[in-house]
Amino acid sequence: MNAKVSMAIAKDEWRYWRRSGRGVISGVTALMLIVASLVSTVMHVETESTSRENFQAKALEAFAAQPARHPHRMIHYGHYVFRVPPPLSVIDPGVDAFAGTVMFLEGHRQNSAVFSPRYAGARAGPFADLSPAFTYQILLPLLLIVLGFASIPREREGRTDYFLYAATVTAADLWLGKTIALVGAAGLSLVPFTIGLAFAYAAGETFFIALYMFIGYGIYLLTWVFLITGLSAWARSAVGSFSVLLTCWVLLCVIIPPVVGSVASTAVPNKGKIASDLLVAQALRGSGDGHNVNDPAFVELRAQLLEQYKVENVADLPINLRGVVSQIAETKQSEVLNAFADNRMSEELAQSKIVYWLGFISPALALKNYSAITAGTDLRQYHRFQHEAEALRYNFVQKLNKLHAEELAYTDDIQRSNDSAAEQRTRVSSTNWRMLEDVPVRPTRAVIRIFYSMPHFLIILAWCGLMIFVGLSGMSRRAQDVN
Repeated sequence: MNAKVSMAIAKDEWRYWRRSGRGVISGVTALMLIVASLVSTVMHVETESTSRENFQAKALEAFAAQPARHPHRMIHYGHYVFRVPPPLSVIDPGVDAFAGTVMFLEGHRQNSAVFSPRYAGARAGPFADLSPAFTYQILLPLLLIVLGFASIPREREGRTDYFLYAATVTAADLWLGKTIALVGAAGLSLVPFTIGLAFAYAAGETFFIALYMFIGYGIYLLTWVFLITGLSAWARSAVGSFSVLLTCWVLLCVIIPPVVGSVASTAVPNKGKIASDLLVAQALRGSGDGHNVNDPAFVELRAQLLEQYKVENVADLPINLRGVVSQIAETKQSEVLNAFADNRMSEELAQSKIVYWLGFISPALALKNYSAITAGTDLRQYHRFQHEAEALRYNFVQKLNKLHAEELAYTDDIQRSNDSAAEQRTRVSSTNWRMLEDVPVRPTRAVIRIFYSMPHFLIILAWCGLMIFVGLSGMSRRAQDVN
């Protein structure tokens, strides 16, 4: 191959795109899509992040500002936690676009996160999901196809290839020149992507992760460049080249990803909300009612406490039996709820693993998995938020139950509904409400994200290598035709 000749061919291709208008139209369209998706996503993430931080501060303030109350009332008063998106969500919102962002924490229950951005953006239609990740994964390959499908067949159809070959230009030079031209277009499209990464870096993301994501997307676009020039080298005409490339795009970007998702849902089915709620209710029946000290589930506990403290009556215990019962009941209920939550998360992870390991079928699917994991917006990160929110819930509920057991007299507690003086004595100071901790909002460590995303990165790399082979094969075929 002659590098100078190939660069001359690439420059000529750029001039052709400029003269024909195809490059201008494709470039403007790509720029508008990328910039629109980037600006929209950055503004949305920044607004959501600021709003959630403000709401979280107000929730903490509202909880701490409550007057003196019975501790169990504060358990049911509850507390809100808000999930703040990681910095790279400006590129790929991932599961954050579908999962809820607000969770209400209260005693005896594990609530689901609510207020999904997808639901909130329903009125915007399909454009509500436009993000830089979606643009680069799905739309940009199509624009590269429009730009480069006729690059090599055009030379054959115009009979200009014979003049090139007569001037000592080889088929390899021609293929490489067309590839360099398309690589230049793909490289220019990454400029807005780099700006998005700069926003993420300014928001606290590490430089290495930003660079790692840039390399992954760059290799993905190279895969499509080699696919386009390779298949166009095989094609007899521009129409045939466009038909084959469009079929490849539809198959790899439009059909395979949702089909793989359906396969995962079928292979690992999970129960719906109603069925799950019925099973949870059934499993909780034997854990005891934490509001009723006479529940049969606590008979043994009562006997143990009476024997431990050498008293005959629960009113003579140095601790409030009702608070102790609430503590034990919350522990038992949380064990049951955690078991069901862990089982549900295991099913979701099993489904996601099927999607992950079938990523080799499509580079778009592999990039989708790679992108979400690298950005910290994948299913594991969402599960992490759920675990941390549950730990916060359980911690603050048990702190209030401890207050109930140690600070309130049992006789006052059982009479508070009938005796206003007893009711006043069962209210503890509002200084006790300053017990809440923040849910960590930092993304998973960079090394962990790289570890989990590396298989998908290697799949993208393998696809790129395969497309290089297709391109070289097409080049060889062109050389044989010339000879």
